[in-house]
Amino acid sequence: MKVLVLMGGTSAEREISLQSGKAVLEALQKKGYQAEGWDFNPDAVEEIKKYEPDVVFIALHGKPGEDGTVQGLLDLWGIPYTGSGLACSAICMDKILTKKYLTLEGIPTAPYVIVSQDEYHRDPQEMCTRLAEKLGLPLVVKPPTQGSSIGTIIVRDKNKIGPALEHAFQYDSDALAEKYISGSEVTVAILGNEDIQVLPIIEITSANEFYDYESKYTKGKCEHIIPARISEEVRQKVEKVAADAYRLLKCRGFGRVDLRIDESGNPYVLEVNTIPGLTEMSLVPDAARAVNISFEELVDKIVKLALEK
Repeated sequence: MKVLVLMGGTSAEREISLQSGKAVLEALQKKGYQAEGWDFNPDAVEEIKKYEPDVVFIALHGKPGEDGTVQGLLDLWGIPYTGSGLACSAICMDKILTKKYLTLEGIPTAPYVIVSQDEYHRDPQEMCTRLAEKLGLPLVVKPPTQGSSIGTIIVRDKNKIGPALEHAFQYDSDALAEKYISGSEVTVAILGNEDIQVLPIIEITSANEFYDYESKYTKGKCEHIIPARISEEVRQKVEKVAADAYRLLKCRGFGRVDLRIDESGNPYVLEVNTIPGLTEMSLVPDAARAVNISFEELVDKIVKLALEK
């Protein structure tokens, strides 16, 4: 079977995507697939078609590989691909859209305010005051369409809200401000289409203030604790919330739901990742290994799930 692995691309997460793609390519070749990697170039997409793959393994992080653009192109060509479809990918790439869906269906997520660049610049002081009053301090400011915590800042001082928003506006025309949920951070990896397998919950600790880009990808800067240090009752709540979010958004193949658990044991969804990292330090492979699924087996499962479509 011919598999084309798309990696790299043009997003801010390019380097991580190259690491994911190379790991996937090596695993596929070990499993006996006729696999080839391609550093994705938006100006040469016809190269995908020329390869005539039986399936495309999308290992792209960020735009345009994780936001539905590549998925739509492959849909037009009738080429099967790994992971979620166009609509789900587009929604999950945008944290604002994701939060609206979750809120509409009663899935818990942190209280939030959407801040447009134009609205902020009309009266910066009024906006900062409003955010502090509505969300309290600390609060979190992030660009809604970036992954790997790029542009995310925890704000503990009202005077730092403005600079945090300006930083987020470097990436997107809107910023997402959220109430900071004090407690622990966990993530739930899920495999499957209609029938899903919820992998063991991972608790994440970081040497930095939070699980930011540096702590995600620097050895020794974070720890993945499996199983998470939570009670059985909280574990069941976290698994249900994560599975509900995965199904609601119509994720397919594999994905990862990131959550925070408050000090009372209530989980809140932070975001849903449709193409989570597949590097040696990534969370999904760690969760799979905890139930004796090797990296090669994980990649093989993801390809087989793609062919169920």
